[in-house]
Amino acid sequence: LQAYEAYQTQRHAKMVALTFDDGPSENTKKIMDILAKYDAKATFFVTGRNQDYNYLIKDAYNAGHTIALHTYSHEYSTVYASVDAYFDDLNKVGQMVKKEIGFVPHYIRFPGGSSNTISKQYCSRIMSVLTKAVSDQGYKYFDWNVSSGDAGGTTSTSEVYNNVISGIQSHDISVVLQHDIKLFSINAVGK
Repeated sequence: LQAYEAYQTQRHAKMVALTFDDGPSENTKKIMDILAKYDAKATFFVTGRNQDYNYLIKDAYNAGHTIALHTYSHEYSTVYASVDAYFDDLNKVGQMVKKEIGFVPHYIRFPGGSSNTISKQYCSRIMSVLTKAVSDQGYKYFDWNVSSGDAGGTTSTSEVYNNVISGIQSHDISVVLQHDIKLFSINAVGK
């Protein structure tokens, strides 16, 4: 996403930003190996749900990938219970990442995206408040405009591949959403 910010001022060719949510996981190393093969970088929006693999946060960062925050628990009922609950969870993942790379990243992604509708089940109009509040606190949030489909009904590598290739055709700047924890999705990266 660092390249995405620089690209916004140039706009002369297509750009694809690969992003992976919900890691680190047992698949993170595989993603990094595939990306290294193509000399490509990605952004990893991490959670605190699989701490056995936290060392991969530092490995990814050292390999030149962008580390970003996705919330510690990724539990909608927890993070969207209130503004304070959201920031408690975000600060918790920020401190976890700081232990690995020495600082708290300022790039974030809301679980479900900034315009999700599920959050209103827990706290009415919270996304309107949160999108402003995170910016006021120095964070920059990123959504996506190309979905691999791996968070929904898509369950095969070829479907993920086709969804991404089809999605990037209609954008000059594509921000692709995939999930670190879905091996069938990761396998599509090197296809």
